[in-house]
Amino acid sequence: MAEIFEQDRNYVLGDAELEIIGDRQKLAQWRHKGLGPAYYRLGRKIVYRGADLNAWAEANRVDTQNERRD
Repeated sequence: MAEIFEQDRNYVLGDAELEIIGDRQKLAQWRHKGLGPAYYRLGRKIVYRGADLNAWAEANRVDTQNERRD
């Protein structure tokens, strides 16, 4: 598994690295719908762990070699 995010780092909204997966609005939509990577809500602050972001990215990986073609 490739590490896109630093495993032991916490990311908060506004960190440029989060733009890789989506902007603030997209992340807010995913949280509202129960989608997207795991997060912590600490008061009004949203915190993403790097390990959770990497796990989510890996779970959403598309391997074009294994995709069926009709």
